[in-house]
Amino acid sequence: MMPELRVLYFEDLSVGLSETLSKTIATSDVVGFAEITGDRNPIHLSEHFAARTPFGTRIAHGLYTAGLISAVLGTRLPGPGAVYISQSLNFRAPVRIGDTVDVTVEVAELVPERRRARLTCTCSVNGETVLDGEALVKVPTKAESDPLAARKG
Repeated sequence: MMPELRVLYFEDLSVGLSETLSKTIATSDVVGFAEITGDRNPIHLSEHFAARTPFGTRIAHGLYTAGLISAVLGTRLPGPGAVYISQSLNFRAPVRIGDTVDVTVEVAELVPERRRARLTCTCSVNGETVLDGEALVKVPTKAESDPLAARKG
């Protein structure tokens, strides 16, 4: 799931512009996330333990799912050069290994004087929202990114 890079500058954005990424969650994703974060909660790693929880099976880390939002922001909308300012997250339902998560990011508001974009973020599995929230990002202008290109028009 390495999304192709797309660079959008602040002037390329408009309210309603959106991007979606899909990722099927593998055991290796969950184990890898546990390794890099140190979050070894057995609900994520032990089928035996997870079977005794209300979920009945292992689930992905909530912040792994949230990290898929970062993949959209950093690679597609707005893309390389965007800087996270803040992110709110509401965890609505579990994500299980084997689930395909559809991550949609949509421009909700633009703040030109600060070059900020407020983005709604939704992660869903089979049409059910599993996570939602908002991100605020700083987006470079074309002139900031390449002053010579901006002068050429």
